Amino acid sequence: MDKFSFFSNILSFVSTFFENILKIATLLFEWYVNNKRDLPWRNTEDPYCIWLSEILLQQTRVAQGLPYYLKFIEHFPTVKDLAAAREEDILNLWQGLGYYSRARNLHSTAHVIVKKYKGQFPSNYNDIRALKGIGDYTAAAISSFAFGLPHAVIDGNVNRVISRLFGIENPINKPAGQAEIKTALEQIFDRSRPALWNQAIMEFGALQCTPKNPNCIDCPLCAKCQAWSSKKVNILPRKEGKTKVMHVFHSYIVMMRGSKTYIHKREKGIWENLYQFPLVERQMTINEAIIHATEAYDIQGIVHFHSVIEIEHVLSHRKIFAKFYTISLNTISEILKNDIFETELDDLGKVFPTSVLTLKYLKQQK
Repeated sequence: MDKFSFFSNILSFVSTFFENILKIATLLFEWYVNNKRDLPWRNTEDPYCIWLSEILLQQTRVAQGLPYYLKFIEHFPTVKDLAAAREEDILNLWQGLGYYSRARNLHSTAHVIVKKYKGQFPSNYNDIRALKGIGDYTAAAISSFAFGLPHAVIDGNVNRVISRLFGIENPINKPAGQAEIKTALEQIFDRSRPALWNQAIMEFGALQCTPKNPNCIDCPLCAKCQAWSSKKVNILPRKEGKTKVMHVFHSYIVMMRGSKTYIHKREKGIWENLYQFPLVERQMTINEAIIHATEAYDIQGIVHFHSVIEIEHVLSHRKIFAKFYTISLNTISEILKNDIFETELDDLGKVFPTSVLTLKYLKQQK
């Protein structure tokens, strides 16, 4: 091959490459303009607001996360306000969203931004990525949306769109599948408009290229989609292995004296720093619950066993079978234990943040 033919082939390849980017980008951008949802974090380049929205929306639907976002912005309009807040105030606002480590990481990272960066959110991808609670996806989102940096986001929606568009057969939850996703995405990622591109492809996955029975007939990328042409839309993306759900049992001892109850602050686990009734992590009978309350907390003057409420609570990796044993008391000794204290029942879930499981119990009590 002579030099002219070699360079001609190179130019042809480059031309085709950029033409492909332009076609996909144009179709996506047109779809996005006509179909995008009006969401408050899309109307700002403030990295704090963008960071907050991204953390809130992890493992959370937009409809559920939106009111939480508005509440957080109202109570903590800047990263300095968030850093200055008490953890309990943050957990109270977060109550009901689950995955509470996200809230604790938010607070911790806010302190770092205030102390290390003097309250200014870092504008470098690597500095953003190094912050606690921020992974590749969130760093790419903040970098592109707030600072216009050319980093492509890869979330569940993007995984689905790219795997179908390119007909990727490898499981997307395995290294080989993710490597293919990244390679394919780089072929069509519009580096000149990263914020618009990332918003468009994520929204496209959320509204158009949905997990089940997507509307392929009206899809602007249908003609370019390998999953559509090979009739594999409802097969792709593939995932290998399912998360095994573990069954666990919780027995809560709800001690009541009039309108008052007794709670403590959890020190570890998924509900770390949330408040709860005294807990025994196993199945118990009514008699066992009463005996445990009497012996473990040195309680005197038990009036009677009041009720037991059973609640099932499903988390990503476990299913909790909970029983709340309510015992009415005449008096309470000085006791209990140093970490258990008396409060109004109505304060649990208001003054003292608690888990969704406990909120379910409180709702049934009313």
